[in-house]
Order: sequence, then structure tokens, then C-alpha cells
Amino acid sequence: MNLGLCAIGAAICVAFGCLSAIGESWICCHAIDGMVRNPEMQPKLQSTMIVAVALDESTAIYCLVTAILIIFILGSKAA
Repeated sequence: MNLGLCAIGAAICVAFGCLSAIGESWICCHAIDGMVRNPEMQPKLQSTMIVAVALDESTAIYCLVTAILIIFILGSKAA
């Protein structure tokens, strides 16, 4: 396997991990907006927001782990 293709694959994984930060900010923005509009729903919205951010963060961690595996496992076979 070509080392350049491994680098491109790892870069794509890192890009998707960075896009996860945009998703987290979107989740928090809309949850806060909902809390402002309807304050009595704050506990339910906050717990849902925490679960959603945790799921989104796990996606970023999976992307990071995949990028590391591509670099060290496939990269060592390509060299």
C-alpha cells in the first residue's frame, strides 16, 4: 500500500474528527436556545444535551483512533 494513501486516509479521519467539534457547538447552541425559550424544560434539555455531546465526542475519539491506526499499522507496512 502506498504511504501517500495512508496519509490521505489519516487526514480524512482527522477532518471528520474536527467536524465533530462543529456538531458539538451546534448541539449546545440549540439546547441553550431551547432553555432560554422554555426555562421549565431546562433539566430535560440539559440531560439530553449531555448525552448528545458525549455521543458526538465519542465519534471524534473513534476518528482519532482510526487515524492513529492508519498511520502506525498501515503506514509501517507501506514503508
